[in-house]
Amino acid sequence: KTCRCSDYPGRQRKVPDCVKLTPEAARSLSWLPVTCAYRVLAEGGDLAWWHPLVSGSPDTVHEAGVSVRGRVAASEDDVPTEAWPDHIVRWPNRPPRRARKKG
Repeated sequence: KTCRCSDYPGRQRKVPDCVKLTPEAARSLSWLPVTCAYRVLAEGGDLAWWHPLVSGSPDTVHEAGVSVRGRVAASEDDVPTEAWPDHIVRWPNRPPRRARKKG
């Protein structure tokens, strides 16, 4: 519903293999999506206006229409672990084409 980690500060305590992203780590994690802020910055790019680090608001990704809100059918809490592979979605690895204009 929020499209955010429910316990960001405690995420690695709850999920020990949760990847700790840093600019240094992003340089070697080729599987990160092209829109990942760490990857964009590590590659010398600029973040889009809708990125929360630019806008200062977590809502701009939704306002711009580039979040996954409403596009994911279930949370990992709703699906048994053994069924997770059946729910994997392959998102295109490219910047959103239809981002709404700022303002």
